Amino acid sequence: MKFIAEVRKDGFPTVAIAQAWLHHDDCAAVLESQARHPFVRGIRHKPKPGMMDDAKWRAGYGRLAPLGLHFELQAPWRALDEAARLAADYPETVLVLNHTGLPDENFDGWKRAMSLLAACPNAAVKISGLGNVQRKREVVLAAIDLFGAQRAMFASNFPVDSLRASFDSIFSGFDEFTRGFTAAERRALFHDNAVRIYRMGS
Repeated sequence: MKFIAEVRKDGFPTVAIAQAWLHHDDCAAVLESQARHPFVRGIRHKPKPGMMDDAKWRAGYGRLAPLGLHFELQAPWRALDEAARLAADYPETVLVLNHTGLPDENFDGWKRAMSLLAACPNAAVKISGLGNVQRKREVVLAAIDLFGAQRAMFASNFPVDSLRASFDSIFSGFDEFTRGFTAAERRALFHDNAVRIYRMGS
């Protein structure tokens, strides 16, 4: 984050997510260093299978909330049982699941796993990383149904998703899928939830 802090101009980027290895010996020092940047809101990590149940990794995870940081999780849906245990054991830490839990052709398995995490009130989901969303309507609507319109948010995975679809086509899909929602629900999905979770007004 030091580089971002140095090039940050006129308040942009407004907020950022930092990197830290929660099981490393220097975890405490790294987290404290990241948290000193007022625009840093959380830590992103891609834990290996079983890591979210590891005591040392969890000790690092337990340092997040006291520093005012939340956790950004990127993991395949088959690891969401671990994530649900983690969220339940650390209810004071907000856990944001990235890329819709990385769904694949096993829709029923993905949905069951997502329901485990959605049962934790401190968990939220970013609906992103789906590529051509016109083929993922069922996934998008299921994610919103499971987490509710107050714990789901539409997000971009650019420039990576540009390999499969344009920004306009992705967000046009999100717009189309939610036209039957209330104005307040759409505002939450497209704007308000991100502002609240990432504390963009503070």
